[in-house]
Amino acid sequence: SSCISNGPYIMNSANGNDSKKFKGDVRSPGVPSRVVHVRKLPNDINEAEVIGLGLPFGKVTNLLMLKGKNQAFLELNSEECAQTMVSYYSSVTPVIRNHPIYMQYSTHKELKTDNSPNQVRAQAALQAVNALHGGGMGSVAISADAGSMAGATAAQSPVLRVIVENLFYPVTLDVLHQIFSKFGTVLKIITFTKNNQFQALIQYADAMTAQHAKMSLDGQNIYNACCTLRISFSKLTSLNVKYNNDKSRDYTRPDLPTADSQPSIDPQTMAAAAFGLSVPGIPSALASLGVGPTGMAAAAAAASRLGLSGLAATGGHNVLLVSNLNPEVSTCVYGDVMRVKILFNKKENALIQMSDGTQAQLAMSHLNGQRLHGRAMRVTLSKHTTVQLPREGHEDQGLTKDYSNSPLHRFKKPGSKNYSNIFPPSATLHLSNIPPSVVEDDLRRLFASSGATVKAFKFFQKDRKMALIQMGSVEEAIESLIEFHNHDLGENHHLRVSFSKSTI
Repeated sequence: SSCISNGPYIMNSANGNDSKKFKGDVRSPGVPSRVVHVRKLPNDINEAEVIGLGLPFGKVTNLLMLKGKNQAFLELNSEECAQTMVSYYSSVTPVIRNHPIYMQYSTHKELKTDNSPNQVRAQAALQAVNALHGGGMGSVAISADAGSMAGATAAQSPVLRVIVENLFYPVTLDVLHQIFSKFGTVLKIITFTKNNQFQALIQYADAMTAQHAKMSLDGQNIYNACCTLRISFSKLTSLNVKYNNDKSRDYTRPDLPTADSQPSIDPQTMAAAAFGLSVPGIPSALASLGVGPTGMAAAAAAASRLGLSGLAATGGHNVLLVSNLNPEVSTCVYGDVMRVKILFNKKENALIQMSDGTQAQLAMSHLNGQRLHGRAMRVTLSKHTTVQLPREGHEDQGLTKDYSNSPLHRFKKPGSKNYSNIFPPSATLHLSNIPPSVVEDDLRRLFASSGATVKAFKFFQKDRKMALIQMGSVEEAIESLIEFHNHDLGENHHLRVSFSKSTI
């Protein structure tokens, strides 16, 4: 779809077959050129991301994508800009979705492109980026003594301003540090709430690292379809951090006092935040940055610590519609069930009211599509904000029940450690509160009594009050949890059952 020319040397690659026709660069990495050869790109790389690698150093004037080879050629407006780029990335390896990216000078001095379909997309991306950034992100010059970037425009600060939109789960300072550290060393972070939005200022060592993080993360979701990052350059060039706590941190000054820290996010802001739908499995595009299902559990734990357990954190979305249901189930490992209403005309459907929106979200995200007694459950948000109890004298054949005072609630206390032990349904169950007199055979027999298969069992070495038991399938594990959670084992011990992230 384009030609690469170096004097008389011309290479054609037509009709999208770039990777077949193009044999790669004859590597001579020591000779500067304004064309940079980029290698080891992830399979799902897009044009804008490749252009973003070059933007901090000057205007990107041309681009050739060789997706079949996971490579690209990037042409900058001057050799000087390309030298700065190659020099910088030789000391700070760029990473896109866990892929370290490598680059060197191309043997070719310029890229010549035509109007082939495969090249049109690259040219469109170039035009869009150049229009957005006014033809380049700033003039870059080589410092004679240091060989480092200088002369960047005011738009390029080492400090990023981050706004988190659709804040369904709390985003902590530590979560931000975990994400932004993937692109370089984070020096300082300050978090605050402004205009009813959770925001942060994040300072890197230099503007180019900040630009790389901005290009990679702007518009991404921390968790699935919620907690969206909106990133811009701050007018500040340095942050003044006075305290190291959950609102601010100076990683270069571990000696700073903690002061009296308050929660970074006020509950009212959280309560008004928009609801973000989630799906089971890896929760977002940022899963590759290490924020996986355990991050969601940590976020839920943070919500509880902030005192959100009594709030409908999603503006009232704490009622679930569960369809294709078989038995009535009132125990839930993802939150406290307050009320259950079996629908009169559709007995396989039920409205389930959770204690708050966070718990409803966790239940929906982990249980939708799971099989129970041979049927795949469908769990969605209900338009109802509460499950109404029948009026006095108007009985509904026992179809509505109130569980607000149930002894089975696991999340009554704000900050309950149960929040940090929330995992998707799995074939392995975690058992706790086992009395000393109960042995392995007793528990194997108990779990097999319902007709399920017990594949393996193991007591915890350091604490025989706890054990892992592996069932024949995830469906059997779900049914066993419903059947045996709170089972009386004698000696005033009621068995506690939850899903485990471990296997035996």
